[in-house]
Amino acid sequence: MSLYIDLLKKCLTDIHRMEDGEYKPLNPNYHSGNSNWKLNVLLLFDRKLRKRKMAICRVIDFNIEKRMNGLDWPAYADTMIGLKRLENIEYCFKEVIKNSIPGDFIETGVWRGGATIFMKGLLKDSSINDRIVWAADSFEGLPSPNEKLYEADKGAIHHLFPELAISIEVVKRNFEKYNLLDENVKFLKGWFKDTLPTAPIDKLAIIRLDGDMYESTMDGLTNLYPKLSNGGFIIIDDWGAGIACQQAVIDYRERNDITNEIKDIDGTGVFWQKNS
Repeated sequence: MSLYIDLLKKCLTDIHRMEDGEYKPLNPNYHSGNSNWKLNVLLLFDRKLRKRKMAICRVIDFNIEKRMNGLDWPAYADTMIGLKRLENIEYCFKEVIKNSIPGDFIETGVWRGGATIFMKGLLKDSSINDRIVWAADSFEGLPSPNEKLYEADKGAIHHLFPELAISIEVVKRNFEKYNLLDENVKFLKGWFKDTLPTAPIDKLAIIRLDGDMYESTMDGLTNLYPKLSNGGFIIIDDWGAGIACQQAVIDYRERNDITNEIKDIDGTGVFWQKNS
């Protein structure tokens, strides 16, 4: 194992400095209405403190299992998918390179950019300069559920979480701090239904879908899976975390007679290799 890649995984998940726990500031954009007056008072006090360069924080105890399996929302880490799902990307990468599977890499739903940064780090560590890493995201959070077209998304509240709305500028800075932003990193900004159908992508070797919802997952499958090279891999981040995402995968596979074995990663993420 490359020491660089091992360190990169630890840095992206922030495992390397978690022994004393994390101090997670209250989100200043959070609005609780009138249902929790204590929290409203804290938020008011927090806003006043921020004018003096201070903030109210929650103490989050160190939990290696949660961070390994991507079961928490980290305060500072550049990815929330956990160490095991990063190691899955590494496995898929090694298989793609070993077997000369053609194509670029893409993630749909990048949050702070950690998984795509890791893809780029793997390429750099192997001195590979002829593949592109595509980062597709609205960079404004998740869409409101379109319940008329996608009943499985009924009641979805992902769009209400400001923590999921990470700007493209922040993601680019995250690439830069690892010295991994160059002309072979491309950004597709907008809703998947608008960007993926016309994305200038020829072939893909690794697809990583992290859209949480039925609509977002189906948009990724419909527009990207036909471009996946035979022998390439598709990773579904939210298979075990949301019924809607899982249903989209099941529906797409049934419609297209896909029978490749679905393999578990960590109880939440799954993947399969395209062999047709």
